[in-house]
Amino acid sequence: MASLHRKPPLTTRWLAALVGLALSLPAPADGLPSEVVKALKTAQIPVANVAVVVQPVDAGTPLVAHNAGQAMNPASVMKLLTTYAALDLLGPAYTWKTTVWTETAPANGVLNGHLYLRGSGDPRFAIEHLWALLRQVQVRGIRQINGDIILDRSVFNVPAIDPGAFDDKPMRPYNVGPDGLLLNFRALRFTLLPDNGRPRLLMETPSEGLRIDNQLRSGNGDCGSNWKDQISIRLIPEQSGKRLEFTGSYAALCGEKTLNLSPLPTEAQADGLLRALWQELGGNLSGQVRGGTVPPGASLLARHESAPLADAVRDINKFSNNVMARQLFLTLGNDAAPEAAVGSAAPATTERARQRLTDWLGARQLRFAELVIDNGSGLSRSERISAGSLNRLLLDAWKSPVMPEFISSLPIVGIDGTMKKRLNGSSAAGRAHIKTGTLEGVKTASGYALDAQGRHHAVTFLINHPRAQAGSAAIDALLTWVAQRRLGEKTPVLENE
Repeated sequence: MASLHRKPPLTTRWLAALVGLALSLPAPADGLPSEVVKALKTAQIPVANVAVVVQPVDAGTPLVAHNAGQAMNPASVMKLLTTYAALDLLGPAYTWKTTVWTETAPANGVLNGHLYLRGSGDPRFAIEHLWALLRQVQVRGIRQINGDIILDRSVFNVPAIDPGAFDDKPMRPYNVGPDGLLLNFRALRFTLLPDNGRPRLLMETPSEGLRIDNQLRSGNGDCGSNWKDQISIRLIPEQSGKRLEFTGSYAALCGEKTLNLSPLPTEAQADGLLRALWQELGGNLSGQVRGGTVPPGASLLARHESAPLADAVRDINKFSNNVMARQLFLTLGNDAAPEAAVGSAAPATTERARQRLTDWLGARQLRFAELVIDNGSGLSRSERISAGSLNRLLLDAWKSPVMPEFISSLPIVGIDGTMKKRLNGSSAAGRAHIKTGTLEGVKTASGYALDAQGRHHAVTFLINHPRAQAGSAAIDALLTWVAQRRLGEKTPVLENE
């Protein structure tokens, strides 16, 4: 008798196997993981205002590709494009050189002429570097300058910007414009300390001719994240210099805090800092501190060489430094050595930097039709790129010789940089290198994440919506989803409604 439990036909068995395989495949390319959709609903952010791409770096098909081609404002995630291009075009060991020149030789400690300080666009020529360079000048026999200190910023040819135009916060250091000779980020560092009911204000950065007028009062209650907004600052001209007035309140529970400000115009900041440091070193200056250019025939006296580009890229991406990113972007438009003959290189312009970056993308077969580059930092209302293009950039960087330097510059989730306080103790902590971006109406993240089996994925999440700031939970949900994912497991997906 024939068996009552016959095997189904071969075609039926193949169909069943295919159905089973489909159930174990990743999320549909245009779908979002259910956890992400739920977080977006809670934040009241429509999925139409979100673009997400997740793709294993060793696979040809994304796990998720939602609105991948939509041009969006990336905020500081745009720094990924600028820093990767710089690492590849200039090399991780590239350095900037700030130089000192004279027209006449000093005699008996006296320079009867001008001292020229020539910039190369160094993005982090800080106070300690300037101090060391001025000490080199003194070691080489100059104590008295019977002339001016002339600042040569000609390596960049960019118009001055209104520091308050972007967000009406002109004294915030991130609004400082690019400068061929950027001294200490054009910033002053202050330390705030509670002290017997009245806050103390310590000026850490010297500035000759600037007087501090502390009228702060002690505030009650907790120290919120907006403690800086409780302080008002005014720069008031006086006969003998300038007065910086601080009013408002500072909560005692804030403890010790650092406040960085850029209250002075470019020339005034340079004048105050240079005079203060030169005097601290025991030097005398009879003339002015002013702008100008190194004349032909001048002799090189001293120089400061920066740390390598890879270190600067780390600072830019880990801490989302807009000023450094803009300096680096312009460096792409002029990478000539500053020891070269005076006037031998055309100055960098925004247009030249944009063109070089665009040409570099084309040479790497990364033509992004929707790309709009403003200043390369992401501190812009006009910059645009799609999640799909950022994904292609990340995959290209993964195969690049500069991949180790590029990835190590990105914040580690739950560990450091702008991701230090995100997802602490979660399954994603320590398993993703993610660059973040934030502007009004913009919240973004892009980088690399490890899944549960150690497979690397390129991850990009862009939100452009008035409630974007509430979207952090959705981004965190995606990073957690990747960190917990195992090869072949089914991905729950909700309808994109």
